[in-house]
Amino acid sequence: MSITVNKKAFHDYFVEEKYEAGISLEGWEVKAIRAGRMNIKESYVIIKGGELFLIGMHISPLATASTHVSHDPTRTRKLLLHAKEISKLIGKVERAGYALVPLDLHFVRGRIKLEIGLAKGKKQHDKRADELDKDSKREAQRAMKERQR
Repeated sequence: MSITVNKKAFHDYFVEEKYEAGISLEGWEVKAIRAGRMNIKESYVIIKGGELFLIGMHISPLATASTHVSHDPTRTRKLLLHAKEISKLIGKVERAGYALVPLDLHFVRGRIKLEIGLAKGKKQHDKRADELDKDSKREAQRAMKERQR
């Protein structure tokens, strides 16, 4: 079950491979995510010391959250992947000029997972071409719908 999708990532990047990673979260963050109080639109993934970290994901604390814990809505969160997957990603990001982009936040058997994509940036003309394709498909769907009536 998807919690949130980063539509901007699909607009700005060609996503070539997808990986599912766990996230190291605190208790108040899990509660806030379950309540839908997060944003992954401006977030990105970096590699630091052979580990992956999610930067820029904003989680707003609930009003009922504990007052004795200091809440940092945009703290850096560690991503949990197998060592082989991490080494493969490091190789592709450093050599081939790829970027790691968060795509989707979802539940898997009660746990919160982040789908990250190995992606290459789109140029402006690629974005325009994609927009034209979407428009033409939308027009074709409208025409088909009108014919069926």
